[in-house]
Amino acid sequence: MKFFISKKRFSLLVLVLVFSSVIANAQDYVPVMTLEDRLDDMDDQNLAYQWSEMAILATANDTDRIAPRPTVTSRFLALIFVAVFDAWSAFDDAAIPVYMEGYDKFPSEAQTLANKEKAISYAAYHTLREYYPYDSLQFKKFMLHLGYDPDDTSLDPTTAVGIGNLAAQATIKARYHDGSNQYGEVEGFSIPYSDYTNYKPVNTVDQLNDYDRWQPKYFTRDSGEKFAPSCLTPYWQLVKPIALKSADQFRPGPPPKVGSEQLQKEVEEVVELQANLTDEQRALVEFMRDGPQSVQQAGHWLKFAQQVSKRDNHSLDEDVKMFFANQVTAMDAFIASWDSKMFYDSARPFALVHHYFKGKEITGWKGPGLGTGTIKGEEWRPYSPSAFLCPPFPSYTSGHSTISGACAELLKLWTGSDYLDVQVELVPGALTEPQALGEPIILDFPTFTQAAEMAGISRVMGGYHIQADNIAGLELGRAVAHQVWDFYNYHTGQSNY
Repeated sequence: MKFFISKKRFSLLVLVLVFSSVIANAQDYVPVMTLEDRLDDMDDQNLAYQWSEMAILATANDTDRIAPRPTVTSRFLALIFVAVFDAWSAFDDAAIPVYMEGYDKFPSEAQTLANKEKAISYAAYHTLREYYPYDSLQFKKFMLHLGYDPDDTSLDPTTAVGIGNLAAQATIKARYHDGSNQYGEVEGFSIPYSDYTNYKPVNTVDQLNDYDRWQPKYFTRDSGEKFAPSCLTPYWQLVKPIALKSADQFRPGPPPKVGSEQLQKEVEEVVELQANLTDEQRALVEFMRDGPQSVQQAGHWLKFAQQVSKRDNHSLDEDVKMFFANQVTAMDAFIASWDSKMFYDSARPFALVHHYFKGKEITGWKGPGLGTGTIKGEEWRPYSPSAFLCPPFPSYTSGHSTISGACAELLKLWTGSDYLDVQVELVPGALTEPQALGEPIILDFPTFTQAAEMAGISRVMGGYHIQADNIAGLELGRAVAHQVWDFYNYHTGQSNY
């Protein structure tokens, strides 16, 4: 099964990303993705799949409108599919809902496809509106497209509409005080998603006090203005997981420290890899950094799950269950990764290369359109545009590795096979140095495991992580996946939990 990002769509995405910073406010915002853009991808697919396309649409628009916030969007996506699963569970004799309570299973004669479609649509509609309110009009248009009344707010548990609405309501209510501070509900921290832990990095952007700890870095806007992003959701390890018993359930041992032979070798490896990127590797770094339609890692693996659905011609029941398992895995993997990140607060290669190679000449990438050549060690930079030089949070474990390891392992367990067979066409340099575009490259992801490992190594190639971040992340993610798998089997009525 193949899916391709067309050159036209890819160019549009690049342009939108470039100009999104000048958008004055959400009221005047023109979304990068609309319902009409997604309809072609939804033809002949079951309705659970179609709602996954609406979730992709919303995530792409959220990224463009606000900024990449992978932790936050992973929670949105997971809760949407939890609500969908809970609504569907009323029509399956064995399924056990996650949050919805106080209803009776529908009798066998009412467990029809039409009722399932209606119930999951109302669940998806209301959770999407809750988590992506700026796209409410898109969701309403889709409900009307399906022939449903978006204003029907019935809570009658004997009807499909009522079950869908109840599932959304139960999910939203259950997660109100889950540690995400979505509504600014934490006393004294009224801005949504504001950090209520008062995290302060040991190192400031201008002063490096501890080489083993994370340091913020200056980015440069297209206008030339410099800015230093603060740490992204440094409290995310305090968000309540869905399937994990705790955020630190599988916390890995510590990363290598400055002065160790391992760290020196791994920093040298980063410099060597980044200095010798091929066009295929550039494309891989960019694909994994941004993903299809800018949907971060949770959305990235939702896209891979969609390919499984198309490849295997899934029914609605199968996609409800697969998307539920897939996105719960991504959300809990983010929480586990952030537990490790904030516990160890480890340095990124950006600072480590400057430390190890200060005063030395090395071969490195000079910046967009400048190619690779001899530079001073303290001038080294990751393979990224100046407006987003590297992720603004600690390094260990790699989020890409953790989430990719987790979702790949879960999909392997769910399908009973490691087979993926996805190809993606990209233009190397399009997201980093449009002045130096390569010829179109087709990236091949033959198995789930290889896709995860390619995601992980891409972060080392690009200069965002050392191998320890990658390897520990893959292992952490796989441990999370097996915990979610047990949780999934319980909620689908296949085992005790």
